[in-house]
Amino acid sequence: MNKPLKKGYTTGVHASFAFWSALSIFLASNKTTTSKTKKMDNDDLDITKGAEIVVTISNSKRDLKLNPIPHEPYTLGNLKLFAGEGVGVVTKKGLKPPKGYPAINPTPLETIEKIYKKFGKNREIFVSIGVTNGEKIAKETANLKVGVVGGISILGTTGFVKPISATAYLDSIKTEIEFAYKNGFREVIFTLGNSSFEFAKKNYKIEQIIEIGNFIYDSFKIAKEVGFKSIILILGIGKAVKVAQGFKNTHNRFGSIDFIALKRDIKEHLDIKIVEETKTVKHIVSILKEYNREEEFYSLIEDMVKERLKEWFKRVNIDIKLMK
Repeated sequence: MNKPLKKGYTTGVHASFAFWSALSIFLASNKTTTSKTKKMDNDDLDITKGAEIVVTISNSKRDLKLNPIPHEPYTLGNLKLFAGEGVGVVTKKGLKPPKGYPAINPTPLETIEKIYKKFGKNREIFVSIGVTNGEKIAKETANLKVGVVGGISILGTTGFVKPISATAYLDSIKTEIEFAYKNGFREVIFTLGNSSFEFAKKNYKIEQIIEIGNFIYDSFKIAKEVGFKSIILILGIGKAVKVAQGFKNTHNRFGSIDFIALKRDIKEHLDIKIVEETKTVKHIVSILKEYNREEEFYSLIEDMVKERLKEWFKRVNIDIKLMK
């Protein structure tokens, strides 16, 4: 019997929960108040699961523990909202939060403003939103590359994080793609895996390089919608074969390589019949090395990947680089 998948809330929703709680106590006590909430576990791909969101409300900015990077607060009526410890400050243009402000997206800001207007009665208050160990968590994200310094971002659109939708990952990919475009890049570089990322860093600007995990189709679709007409995909031969065979997502849960079809393509294009049982592309390559034909195999797969992607995304200039 399949176990039901768990849903969760975005960091923005958790920040709103904590703000509501802290505001209720502050209005009753008139003293500096801190409220904390832990981001619920869920079955999505999200490194912020379990993160502790911390909201502090005070009559004075001096009582807040802030990200030390100088920044302007969001002004919501008489509410001044700062980046607390562990929430990043935006230092580059191209993101939804403006440069020089806390890395908090518009949706959670709107929710916090609604709560404040309904219950705060426009009273002057100073607020910080922080995340415990947020600076450490941010090292596992692309925040520093896009100019978010000193912590994570407070995100949120619809509120729910759908299980196994990889919502957080795709949101991150979209943010990086938009950032690259807004900063003047017209060619974006997609990488799969550490080797391809290291290769890309030596040959392209870091701001235009995006690690897309297994999300081939989704990433190309986002890039095209944003406006990119030139995309370079750098990947290993195993993932490339899956794309060539029509996999829009290369994660194993979406299926395995069809080695019968692969051998058929090799026979048709390279005129080599592979009779051995094969379970990995690496094994295929080792066999072709005996014929001194592995370079032709790489070229064949490269062409097949390019053809597949152009079938999916017309009017986009696509180039493929295979890691060997």
